[in-house]
Amino acid sequence: MSWLAFGGNLRCVGEITDSWFQAGVVLTSGVNSVFVLGYSGTIMVHLGWIGGVVGLVLAPAISLYANMLVAKLHEFRGKRHIRYRDLAAEIYGRKAYYITWALQYVNLFMINIGFLILGASSLKACYVLFVEEVTMKLPYFTAIAGFVCILFAISTPNLSSLRVWLACSTVLSLIYIVVASVLAAKDGMNAPPRDYSIHGTTASKIFSTIGASSNLMFAFNTGMVPEIQATLRQPAVENMLKALYFQFTIGVVPMYAITFIGYWAYGASASTYLLSNVSGPVWVKAAANISAFLQSVIALHIFASPAYEYMDTKFKISGGAFELKSLTFRIVARGGYLVISSTVSALLPFLGDFESLTGALSTFPLTFILASHMYLVAKKRSLSSLQQSWLWLNVVFFSCMSIAATAAAIRLIVVDSKKYHVFADV
Repeated sequence: MSWLAFGGNLRCVGEITDSWFQAGVVLTSGVNSVFVLGYSGTIMVHLGWIGGVVGLVLAPAISLYANMLVAKLHEFRGKRHIRYRDLAAEIYGRKAYYITWALQYVNLFMINIGFLILGASSLKACYVLFVEEVTMKLPYFTAIAGFVCILFAISTPNLSSLRVWLACSTVLSLIYIVVASVLAAKDGMNAPPRDYSIHGTTASKIFSTIGASSNLMFAFNTGMVPEIQATLRQPAVENMLKALYFQFTIGVVPMYAITFIGYWAYGASASTYLLSNVSGPVWVKAAANISAFLQSVIALHIFASPAYEYMDTKFKISGGAFELKSLTFRIVARGGYLVISSTVSALLPFLGDFESLTGALSTFPLTFILASHMYLVAKKRSLSSLQQSWLWLNVVFFSCMSIAATAAAIRLIVVDSKKYHVFADV
């Protein structure tokens, strides 16, 4: 399977031979990344049973529709568009290329922040298991996670050299999902009645609901459908649609299981890192935490690869992966990128807030607003007036949602910053 398209690095791709199932596995891996350990606390706690269940049913349906629109434009005007920004430029012109590029990189940077926060949380949770007197705080673990990511980025020059790690990533995901689900279910069966009410003032509940809605959209979308579709064999559109059907049916089952079980077991006290809640054998929890940490390192490299490739291309870095010039550049460029990312993660380690901000700033515009408007412009002559009105309704609605979610996410970050101060040990 070619994962090069997923990272935006297409220069090493040979034949376009990937099956729809391979693309479906890529999409499913994204849905079930280490972020699933946070959805009980970042989505269900703020929406409750009714809102959470309804949201987790509607969000994939809406996301499937929006991603299908983009997939159907893959061969617009008779040629395949292998990047989202190339497709936007073909439809709107060159300025749209840079706007879409900026939105994608904001999305990837914010996702990387989340992986660093989760990686640090997993290390801290493992540390707490073996140390009675806890002295190390979360920012220290963020620094450790960032350092390991730097070493991995330097030693893994491109996504082609990452292939052996991708199977490991899938196994690691299964470990922490199964362990967290089983241990949480065991706790739930032995626990007294839980509190499932939504806490806070009316204003805070409104902002939290908007933020959780943004988290829902973040959970199901990468904003990189054309990149994933790029290496599918023909018919590329039909195969991508099959991959999307797989993602939004079978692919979401593990995520649903851990999210619902986690909230059922702990109610309003479910944390943004579920393995911090569970009880059970120390070695089992340690294995799950280490698995979560390692998966976050691999996944971060995948989502950071477009930034790495841009820097390599910008500064014309070529030659062997371990030639002095190439190696030195990776140490400086990728190390610098990850130092900045780690600093932001340690400064404001509020996972749910960053998920909300990512959804607001990039997921809504890329996946819903831009997709609907691109399809409207590209297919306008073949669309009925009712279809055009529906697409315009999507554009207006999700534009309003994006603005509201941005305001809610910024408010949540400001409130949490005042509550916990910077470099907080949350």
